[in-house]
Amino acid sequence: MNRVPLTKKGAEILKEELNQLKTVTRPQIVEAIATAREHGDLKENAEYHAAREQQSFAEGRIQELESVLSTAQIIDVENLGVEGRVVFGATVELEDLDTEETVTYQIVGDVEADIKQNKIAVSSPIARALISKEEGDIATVKAPAGIREYEIIDVKYI
Repeated sequence: MNRVPLTKKGAEILKEELNQLKTVTRPQIVEAIATAREHGDLKENAEYHAAREQQSFAEGRIQELESVLSTAQIIDVENLGVEGRVVFGATVELEDLDTEETVTYQIVGDVEADIKQNKIAVSSPIARALISKEEGDIATVKAPAGIREYEIIDVKYI
C-alpha cells in the first residue's frame, strides 16, 4: 500500500473539506435533484442534468478524499526534533544566489502542494535539493530552466 505523506495541518484541511462535502454539499445536491425531478420530463431538464453532474463530481471528490486520508501518513512537523535541518513539513526561507531574492516555501506532500500558497511537493526538484540540508547550506537545484543555487536562510517547523 502506498502511504501518502501529509502534514498534520494538511490532513485537517482535507478532513474539513470531506465533512463539508458530506454534511452540506451532498444534501444540497440531493435537494436540487428532487426539485428538478418535480419539473417533469428528465430528458430535456437541464437543471436535473446539471445537478446530476454536480453530484457525480462531489461523490468523486468524497471518494478521493477518503482514499487519501485512509492511506495517509500524517507527520506532525512540530514534534520531529530535527532543529535546523530541512525535512518534510519544514518551512524554509531561501535566498537565490543569482538574483538575491528571498522566497519562503513549505515542503509538503503531493496532495497538499500549492505554489500559490508557497507549498511545494516533497517530490519537486527544489524540495529534493533542500531535504537534509541545514541553515547556511547552499542547495543546488537542477530545474528544467537550468541549475539554480539557493542559500538556506532559515528553517521553521510550523
